[in-house]
Amino acid sequence: MLPQHVSLETFEISPRFRRSIEDRIVKLERDADADEALLASLSHDDHIRRQIRLVAAQRVEAQRMRRFLERARTRLPRPVSTL
Repeated sequence: MLPQHVSLETFEISPRFRRSIEDRIVKLERDADADEALLASLSHDDHIRRQIRLVAAQRVEAQRMRRFLERARTRLPRPVSTL
């Protein structure tokens, strides 16, 4: 749930910026999967807790970025004028 003070209006972002965010989401999710797989090999309780928090933070950040993209429109490229 979004806080009351967050505006739900849409805004425009460039196609390049959108791709950058999408790539970052993929990396965060891939890293979270890999870090979660490492849990089985950890034996120290503190290390396990830190690893769980790391995975949770990666997934939260990916979800936050997905919500950002849901509210953003991709700006159409400017037409190229011929001289």
